Amino acid sequence: MRVLLCNDDGILAPGILAMFKTLDADPNMQVDVVAPDTVQSAAAHAITIRHPLLCRPVHVAGGFHGTSVEGSPADCVKIAVNALLPQKPDLVVSGINAGANVGIHVLYSGTVAAAAEGAILGCAAIAVSLEISDEMDFDRAGRLAKQIIDHIPQSHLRPGRLYNVNIPALRPGWPKGVRVATQSGQSLVERFERRQNPSGRDYFWLTGDFGDPLDEEGTDLRAIGEGYIAVTPLQFDMTNKAQLKDMREWSWPKMA
Repeated sequence: MRVLLCNDDGILAPGILAMFKTLDADPNMQVDVVAPDTVQSAAAHAITIRHPLLCRPVHVAGGFHGTSVEGSPADCVKIAVNALLPQKPDLVVSGINAGANVGIHVLYSGTVAAAAEGAILGCAAIAVSLEISDEMDFDRAGRLAKQIIDHIPQSHLRPGRLYNVNIPALRPGWPKGVRVATQSGQSLVERFERRQNPSGRDYFWLTGDFGDPLDEEGTDLRAIGEGYIAVTPLQFDMTNKAQLKDMREWSWPKMA
């Protein structure tokens, strides 16, 4: 199996190195690394169309030879599949991200966007994130993520399939297991903190978090809050299909 590994924390981040070591140890996997040159957190699914994409080879000591791209996570997957790799990958893995990508964060996440771009381009794709904690054990998270990948039936690693994997903080006794979960729809509680720079000019810093993760049954947010790995199947068709039939029966005006 040929695997493309990407992330949004940058090619030198510890999470991508840990994920590479785990995947590369599998003799059935050939792993190529193409990742952003710098941190691209919250880049969502941005792509570069007004500037060239600068690429350079990178050797991470004790790890991998890869390619860094001065662009977004989605740029990295797009250029890897269409220009850099000798053949199309079977699987795109994005991560390990430092911080969970659950609920509304999925829409902002560069980690999820890289995986989604892989699915759009006809690959099976998996995004992997580890909840922020005082002890970020990326090596263990990589091993856990590999177990998840290995347990997804090959029939469900088909082109276009997209999975979001969130690993809870690795405190003693966690993770307790795996839950297949829906994406939480809980809104963020956001605040803009007003501050001043040394010259007296106002600036704002966005902060915020989710409410009580126990308010929702069966969601990714609740799963990691209770110490479980959350696995969520995603899709990039955002059509509200349940509302289509109702809308087609509305009385629409005739356009002159």
